[in-house]
Amino acid sequence: MLGKTSIVNYMKIGIVGLPNVGKSTLFNSITKAGAECANYPFCTIEPNVGVVAVPDERIDNLAKMYNPQKVTKAVIEFVDIAGLVKGASRGEGLGNKFLSHIREVDSIVEVVRCFENQNIAHVEGSIDPIRDIETINLELILADLETIEKRLDKAQKMLKADKSYQFEIDLINKIKQTLENEKPARSINYTEEEQELVKDMFLLTSKPILYITNISEEDLASPEQNEYVRKVQEFAKKENAQVVPICVKVEEELSGLEDQDKKEMLEALGMKESGLDRLIKKSYDLLGLMSFLTAGEPEVRAWTIKKGTKAPQAAGKIHSDIERGFIKAEVVSYEDLMRVGSMLAAREKGLIRSEGKEYIMQDGDIVLFKFNV
Repeated sequence: MLGKTSIVNYMKIGIVGLPNVGKSTLFNSITKAGAECANYPFCTIEPNVGVVAVPDERIDNLAKMYNPQKVTKAVIEFVDIAGLVKGASRGEGLGNKFLSHIREVDSIVEVVRCFENQNIAHVEGSIDPIRDIETINLELILADLETIEKRLDKAQKMLKADKSYQFEIDLINKIKQTLENEKPARSINYTEEEQELVKDMFLLTSKPILYITNISEEDLASPEQNEYVRKVQEFAKKENAQVVPICVKVEEELSGLEDQDKKEMLEALGMKESGLDRLIKKSYDLLGLMSFLTAGEPEVRAWTIKKGTKAPQAAGKIHSDIERGFIKAEVVSYEDLMRVGSMLAAREKGLIRSEGKEYIMQDGDIVLFKFNV
Protein backbone atom coordinates (compact mmCIF):
# COMPACT_ATOMS: atom_id res chain seq x y z
CA MET A 1 0.00 0.00 0.00
CA LEU A 2 1.47 3.36 -1.04
CA GLY A 3 1.93 6.11 1.47
CA LYS A 4 -0.25 9.19 1.65
CA THR A 5 0.21 11.74 -1.14
CA SER A 6 0.96 15.28 0.05
CA ILE A 7 1.56 18.66 -1.59
CA VAL A 8 4.41 21.13 -1.91
CA ASN A 9 4.76 24.88 -2.38
CA TYR A 10 2.76 25.88 -5.44
CA MET A 11 2.15 28.56 -8.02
CA LYS A 12 -1.19 30.31 -8.34
CA ILE A 13 -3.13 30.48 -11.62
CA GLY A 14 -6.30 32.52 -12.07
CA ILE A 15 -9.16 31.21 -14.22
CA VAL A 16 -10.90 34.19 -15.81
CA GLY A 17 -13.50 34.88 -18.46
CA LEU A 18 -16.76 36.65 -19.12
CA PRO A 19 -19.82 35.35 -17.25
CA ASN A 20 -21.24 32.02 -18.46
CA VAL A 21 -18.34 30.88 -20.65
CA GLY A 22 -17.77 27.71 -18.58
CA LYS A 23 -14.96 28.76 -16.27
CA SER A 24 -16.62 27.75 -12.99
CA THR A 25 -17.59 24.40 -14.50
CA LEU A 26 -13.98 24.01 -15.62
CA PHE A 27 -12.80 24.84 -12.12
CA ASN A 28 -15.17 22.26 -10.63
CA SER A 29 -13.80 19.65 -13.01
CA ILE A 30 -10.22 20.46 -12.06
CA THR A 31 -10.63 20.45 -8.32
CA LYS A 32 -13.97 18.72 -7.67
CA ALA A 33 -14.38 21.53 -5.16
CA GLY A 34 -18.04 22.11 -5.98
CA ALA A 35 -17.94 25.83 -6.78
CA GLU A 36 -21.50 26.99 -7.38
CA CYS A 37 -22.53 27.05 -11.05
CA ALA A 38 -25.61 28.76 -12.43
CA ASN A 39 -26.81 30.18 -15.73
CA TYR A 40 -26.51 33.81 -14.66
CA PRO A 41 -23.63 36.28 -14.20
CA PHE A 42 -21.60 36.62 -11.00
CA CYS A 43 -22.52 33.32 -9.31
CA THR A 44 -18.82 33.27 -8.39
CA ILE A 45 -18.24 36.32 -6.18
CA GLU A 46 -15.43 35.31 -3.85
CA PRO A 47 -12.70 33.37 -5.66
CA ASN A 48 -12.92 29.63 -5.21
CA VAL A 49 -9.52 28.04 -4.66
CA GLY A 50 -8.36 24.51 -5.38
CA VAL A 51 -4.92 22.91 -5.21
CA VAL A 52 -4.36 20.12 -7.73
CA ALA A 53 -1.48 17.77 -8.45
CA VAL A 54 0.46 18.10 -11.69
CA PRO A 55 -0.14 14.82 -13.58
CA ASP A 56 3.21 13.01 -13.63
CA GLU A 57 3.45 9.33 -14.47
CA ARG A 58 7.11 9.41 -13.44
CA ILE A 59 6.08 9.83 -9.81
CA ASP A 60 3.50 7.06 -10.16
CA ASN A 61 6.08 4.67 -11.64
CA LEU A 62 8.73 5.53 -9.03
CA ALA A 63 6.16 4.91 -6.30
CA LYS A 64 5.56 1.43 -7.71
CA MET A 65 9.32 0.81 -7.74
CA TYR A 66 10.02 2.00 -4.18
CA ASN A 67 6.67 1.47 -2.43
CA PRO A 68 7.40 4.55 -0.29
CA GLN A 69 5.71 5.63 2.92
CA LYS A 70 4.88 8.96 1.30
CA VAL A 71 4.31 10.29 -2.25
CA THR A 72 4.54 14.04 -2.88
CA LYS A 73 3.59 15.49 -6.24
CA ALA A 74 4.14 18.96 -7.65
CA VAL A 75 0.98 21.04 -7.49
CA ILE A 76 -0.71 24.15 -8.87
CA GLU A 77 -3.29 26.33 -7.16
CA PHE A 78 -6.20 27.33 -9.40
CA VAL A 79 -8.35 30.31 -8.46
CA ASP A 80 -11.80 30.71 -10.01
CA ILE A 81 -12.23 34.48 -10.26
CA ALA A 82 -15.56 36.34 -10.60
CA GLY A 83 -16.80 37.05 -14.15
CA LEU A 84 -15.75 40.27 -15.82
CA VAL A 85 -17.80 42.77 -17.83
CA LYS A 86 -17.05 45.99 -19.70
CA GLY A 87 -16.16 48.78 -17.29
CA ALA A 88 -14.50 46.56 -14.67
CA SER A 89 -11.53 48.92 -14.51
CA ARG A 90 -14.02 51.61 -13.45
CA GLY A 91 -15.67 49.29 -10.91
CA GLU A 92 -18.53 47.99 -13.08
CA GLY A 93 -20.00 44.60 -12.14
CA LEU A 94 -17.52 43.03 -9.73
CA GLY A 95 -14.63 44.82 -11.36
CA ASN A 96 -12.71 45.91 -8.29
CA LYS A 97 -12.85 42.41 -6.78
CA PHE A 98 -11.81 40.90 -10.12
CA LEU A 99 -8.79 43.15 -10.48
CA SER A 100 -7.58 42.64 -6.91
CA HIS A 101 -7.90 38.86 -7.19
CA ILE A 102 -6.16 38.64 -10.56
CA ARG A 103 -3.29 40.80 -9.31
CA GLU A 104 -2.44 38.05 -6.81
CA VAL A 105 -2.01 35.20 -9.34
CA ASP A 106 1.18 34.20 -11.16
CA SER A 107 -0.47 33.58 -14.53
CA ILE A 108 -3.86 33.62 -16.22
CA VAL A 109 -6.01 30.94 -17.82
CA GLU A 110 -8.71 32.70 -19.83
CA VAL A 111 -11.76 30.68 -20.84
CA VAL A 112 -13.56 31.73 -24.02
CA ARG A 113 -16.74 30.18 -25.35
CA CYS A 114 -16.46 28.62 -28.81
CA PHE A 115 -19.78 26.79 -29.11
CA GLU A 116 -23.38 27.74 -29.87
CA ASN A 117 -26.17 26.89 -27.42
CA GLN A 118 -29.38 28.89 -27.24
CA ASN A 119 -30.13 27.51 -23.77
CA ILE A 120 -27.00 29.09 -22.24
CA ALA A 121 -27.10 32.86 -22.14
CA HIS A 122 -24.06 34.92 -23.19
CA VAL A 123 -23.59 38.23 -21.42
CA GLU A 124 -23.02 39.97 -24.79
CA GLY A 125 -25.91 38.19 -26.52
CA SER A 126 -23.80 36.39 -29.15
CA ILE A 127 -20.72 34.14 -29.52
CA ASP A 128 -17.53 36.01 -30.42
CA PRO A 129 -14.42 34.80 -28.56
CA ILE A 130 -12.14 37.53 -29.94
CA ARG A 131 -14.53 40.23 -28.75
CA ASP A 132 -14.63 38.52 -25.34
CA ILE A 133 -10.82 38.34 -25.13
CA GLU A 134 -10.50 41.98 -26.16
CA THR A 135 -13.09 42.99 -23.53
CA ILE A 136 -11.01 41.41 -20.76
CA ASN A 137 -7.70 42.59 -22.22
CA LEU A 138 -8.93 46.18 -22.45
CA GLU A 139 -10.04 46.23 -18.82
CA LEU A 140 -6.67 44.87 -17.71
CA ILE A 141 -4.86 47.37 -19.95
CA LEU A 142 -6.86 50.29 -18.50
CA ALA A 143 -6.05 49.13 -14.98
CA ASP A 144 -2.35 48.85 -15.90
CA LEU A 145 -2.34 52.33 -17.43
CA GLU A 146 -3.54 53.71 -14.10
CA THR A 147 -0.74 51.81 -12.30
CA ILE A 148 1.85 53.04 -14.82
CA GLU A 149 0.79 56.68 -14.52
CA LYS A 150 1.29 56.58 -10.74
CA ARG A 151 4.67 54.88 -11.13
CA LEU A 152 5.77 57.40 -13.75
CA ASP A 153 4.79 60.34 -11.55
CA LYS A 154 6.80 58.91 -8.65
CA ALA A 155 9.86 58.16 -10.83
CA GLN A 156 9.87 61.69 -12.28
CA LYS A 157 9.90 63.16 -8.78
CA MET A 158 12.78 60.86 -7.75
CA LEU A 159 14.75 61.79 -10.89
CA LYS A 160 15.54 65.23 -9.46
CA ALA A 161 17.62 63.62 -6.71
CA ASP A 162 18.75 60.46 -8.53
CA LYS A 163 19.49 60.46 -12.27
CA SER A 164 19.44 56.63 -12.37
CA TYR A 165 15.64 56.84 -12.41
CA GLN A 166 15.86 57.86 -16.07
CA PHE A 167 16.17 54.17 -16.98
CA GLU A 168 12.90 53.41 -15.20
CA ILE A 169 11.16 56.39 -16.79
CA ASP A 170 12.21 55.25 -20.28
CA LEU A 171 10.90 51.75 -19.56
CA ILE A 172 7.61 53.07 -18.18
CA ASN A 173 7.09 55.22 -21.27
CA LYS A 174 7.75 52.20 -23.50
CA ILE A 175 5.16 50.17 -21.59
CA LYS A 176 2.71 53.08 -21.59
CA GLN A 177 2.93 53.43 -25.37
CA THR A 178 2.31 49.69 -25.78
CA LEU A 179 -0.73 49.79 -23.48
CA GLU A 180 -2.12 52.88 -25.24
CA ASN A 181 -1.95 50.86 -28.47
CA GLU A 182 -4.17 48.31 -26.67
CA LYS A 183 -1.43 45.70 -26.52
CA PRO A 184 -0.51 43.84 -23.27
CA ALA A 185 2.76 44.51 -21.46
CA ARG A 186 3.80 40.87 -22.03
CA SER A 187 4.02 41.56 -25.79
CA ILE A 188 7.21 43.60 -25.20
CA ASN A 189 10.64 41.96 -25.43
CA TYR A 190 12.45 43.08 -22.27
CA THR A 191 16.13 43.02 -21.37
CA GLU A 192 17.05 41.17 -18.15
CA GLU A 193 17.41 44.48 -16.32
CA GLU A 194 14.00 45.64 -17.57
CA GLN A 195 12.40 42.34 -16.56
CA GLU A 196 13.43 42.88 -12.94
CA LEU A 197 11.78 46.30 -12.91
CA VAL A 198 8.62 45.04 -14.62
CA LYS A 199 8.21 42.32 -11.99
CA ASP A 200 8.17 45.03 -9.35
CA MET A 201 5.35 46.86 -11.17
CA PHE A 202 2.87 43.98 -10.73
CA LEU A 203 1.17 44.68 -14.06
CA LEU A 204 -1.87 42.57 -14.90
CA THR A 205 -1.04 42.35 -18.61
CA SER A 206 2.56 41.26 -17.97
CA LYS A 207 1.32 37.94 -16.56
CA PRO A 208 1.68 34.93 -18.92
CA ILE A 209 -1.64 33.76 -20.35
CA LEU A 210 -3.15 30.58 -21.74
CA TYR A 211 -6.46 30.56 -23.61
CA ILE A 212 -8.95 27.74 -23.10
CA THR A 213 -11.36 27.45 -26.02
CA ASN A 214 -14.50 25.81 -24.62
CA ILE A 215 -15.84 23.67 -27.47
CA SER A 216 -18.72 21.25 -27.96
CA GLU A 217 -18.31 17.47 -27.75
CA GLU A 218 -18.85 17.28 -31.51
CA ASP A 219 -15.71 19.36 -32.07
CA LEU A 220 -13.46 17.23 -29.84
CA ALA A 221 -12.18 15.04 -32.66
CA SER A 222 -10.97 18.01 -34.73
CA PRO A 223 -11.11 21.29 -32.79
CA GLU A 224 -9.09 23.00 -35.53
CA GLN A 225 -12.20 22.76 -37.73
CA ASN A 226 -14.01 25.07 -35.33
CA GLU A 227 -13.95 28.58 -36.82
CA TYR A 228 -13.94 30.21 -33.37
CA VAL A 229 -10.95 28.12 -32.23
CA ARG A 230 -8.98 29.07 -35.34
CA LYS A 231 -9.59 32.75 -34.65
CA VAL A 232 -8.38 32.41 -31.07
CA GLN A 233 -5.25 30.56 -32.23
CA GLU A 234 -4.46 33.33 -34.73
CA PHE A 235 -4.99 35.96 -32.02
CA ALA A 236 -2.83 34.10 -29.49
CA LYS A 237 0.13 33.90 -31.89
CA LYS A 238 0.42 37.70 -31.85
CA GLU A 239 1.13 37.73 -28.13
CA ASN A 240 3.01 34.42 -27.89
CA ALA A 241 0.19 32.81 -25.90
CA GLN A 242 -0.89 29.17 -26.02
CA VAL A 243 -4.34 27.76 -26.76
CA VAL A 244 -5.84 24.55 -25.35
CA PRO A 245 -9.20 23.40 -26.80
CA ILE A 246 -11.33 21.73 -24.11
CA CYS A 247 -14.92 20.54 -23.97
CA VAL A 248 -15.72 21.64 -20.44
CA LYS A 249 -18.95 19.63 -20.41
CA VAL A 250 -17.04 16.39 -21.15
CA GLU A 251 -14.39 17.25 -18.56
CA GLU A 252 -17.12 17.68 -15.96
CA GLU A 253 -18.38 14.16 -16.75
CA LEU A 254 -14.85 12.70 -16.66
CA SER A 255 -14.06 14.27 -13.30
CA GLY A 256 -16.87 12.32 -11.65
CA LEU A 257 -15.69 8.90 -12.89
CA GLU A 258 -13.47 6.26 -11.29
CA ASP A 259 -10.09 5.74 -12.97
CA GLN A 260 -11.11 2.72 -15.05
CA ASP A 261 -14.37 4.30 -16.22
CA LYS A 262 -12.50 7.49 -17.03
CA LYS A 263 -9.96 5.53 -19.08
CA GLU A 264 -12.74 3.80 -21.04
CA MET A 265 -14.52 7.10 -21.72
CA LEU A 266 -11.28 8.70 -22.94
CA GLU A 267 -10.68 5.76 -25.28
CA ALA A 268 -14.25 6.03 -26.58
CA LEU A 269 -13.66 9.72 -27.29
CA GLY A 270 -10.33 8.97 -28.97
CA MET A 271 -8.36 10.94 -26.35
CA LYS A 272 -5.03 9.87 -24.80
CA GLU A 273 -5.49 12.15 -21.78
CA SER A 274 -8.16 14.46 -20.48
CA GLY A 275 -8.23 18.11 -21.44
CA LEU A 276 -7.74 18.97 -17.80
CA ASP A 277 -4.51 16.99 -17.62
CA ARG A 278 -3.29 18.89 -20.69
CA LEU A 279 -4.34 22.18 -19.10
CA ILE A 280 -2.51 21.44 -15.85
CA LYS A 281 0.67 20.41 -17.69
CA LYS A 282 0.50 23.45 -19.97
CA SER A 283 -0.10 25.72 -17.00
CA TYR A 284 2.96 24.30 -15.24
CA ASP A 285 5.00 24.84 -18.40
CA LEU A 286 3.53 28.34 -18.84
CA LEU A 287 5.22 29.42 -15.63
CA GLY A 288 8.58 28.09 -16.81
CA LEU A 289 8.55 25.37 -14.17
CA MET A 290 9.89 21.83 -14.13
CA SER A 291 10.42 19.04 -11.61
CA PHE A 292 13.42 17.18 -10.34
CA LEU A 293 12.74 14.01 -8.37
CA THR A 294 13.98 12.33 -5.22
CA ALA A 295 13.17 8.68 -4.64
CA GLY A 296 13.53 6.22 -1.78
CA GLU A 297 11.49 4.11 0.63
CA PRO A 298 10.68 7.05 2.95
CA GLU A 299 9.37 9.25 0.12
CA VAL A 300 9.06 9.70 -3.63
CA ARG A 301 8.79 13.40 -4.34
CA ALA A 302 8.66 15.97 -7.14
CA TRP A 303 10.37 19.29 -6.38
CA THR A 304 9.26 22.34 -8.33
CA ILE A 305 11.98 24.62 -9.68
CA LYS A 306 12.35 27.20 -12.45
CA LYS A 307 13.88 25.97 -15.69
CA GLY A 308 17.59 26.86 -15.74
CA THR A 309 18.10 26.34 -11.99
CA LYS A 310 21.58 25.15 -11.00
CA ALA A 311 22.15 22.15 -8.71
CA PRO A 312 22.94 24.04 -5.45
CA GLN A 313 19.81 26.20 -5.75
CA ALA A 314 17.73 23.09 -6.49
CA ALA A 315 19.20 21.52 -3.35
CA GLY A 316 18.07 24.60 -1.45
CA LYS A 317 14.45 23.68 -2.28
CA ILE A 318 14.91 20.66 -0.02
CA HIS A 319 16.77 22.50 2.75
CA SER A 320 18.89 25.66 2.97
CA ASP A 321 21.64 23.67 4.72
CA ILE A 322 22.01 21.39 1.68
CA GLU A 323 22.51 24.42 -0.58
CA ARG A 324 24.98 26.03 1.83
CA GLY A 325 27.04 22.86 2.24
CA PHE A 326 26.62 21.57 -1.34
CA ILE A 327 29.40 19.23 -2.49
CA LYS A 328 27.93 17.45 -5.50
CA ALA A 329 24.76 15.97 -6.95
CA GLU A 330 24.47 12.32 -7.95
CA VAL A 331 22.09 12.35 -10.91
CA VAL A 332 20.38 9.70 -13.01
CA SER A 333 17.75 10.43 -15.63
CA TYR A 334 14.28 9.01 -15.08
CA GLU A 335 14.42 7.25 -18.47
CA ASP A 336 17.71 5.51 -17.63
CA LEU A 337 16.44 4.36 -14.23
CA MET A 338 13.25 2.95 -15.71
CA ARG A 339 15.18 1.18 -18.45
CA VAL A 340 17.53 -0.68 -16.06
CA GLY A 341 14.97 -1.17 -13.30
CA SER A 342 16.84 -0.12 -10.13
CA MET A 343 19.29 2.42 -8.73
CA LEU A 344 21.79 -0.38 -8.08
CA ALA A 345 21.67 -1.45 -11.74
CA ALA A 346 22.02 2.19 -12.83
CA ARG A 347 25.14 2.55 -10.69
CA GLU A 348 26.64 -0.71 -12.02
CA LYS A 349 26.10 0.46 -15.60
CA GLY A 350 27.67 3.86 -14.94
CA LEU A 351 24.43 5.77 -15.52
CA ILE A 352 24.66 7.80 -12.30
CA ARG A 353 26.57 11.04 -12.95
CA SER A 354 28.41 13.20 -10.44
CA GLU A 355 27.54 16.86 -11.10
CA GLY A 356 29.00 20.02 -9.56
CA LYS A 357 27.83 23.53 -8.71
CA GLU A 358 27.43 24.69 -12.31
CA TYR A 359 25.19 21.82 -13.38
CA ILE A 360 21.83 23.03 -14.72
CA MET A 361 19.04 20.74 -13.57
CA GLN A 362 17.00 18.90 -16.20
CA ASP A 363 13.33 17.97 -15.98
CA GLY A 364 13.02 14.45 -14.57
CA ASP A 365 16.48 14.29 -13.00
CA ILE A 366 16.48 11.90 -10.04
CA VAL A 367 18.95 13.34 -7.57
CA LEU A 368 20.83 12.55 -4.37
CA PHE A 369 22.61 15.63 -3.02
CA LYS A 370 25.89 15.30 -1.12
CA PHE A 371 26.61 18.11 1.35
CA ASN A 372 28.59 19.03 4.44
CA VAL A 373 27.67 21.69 7.04
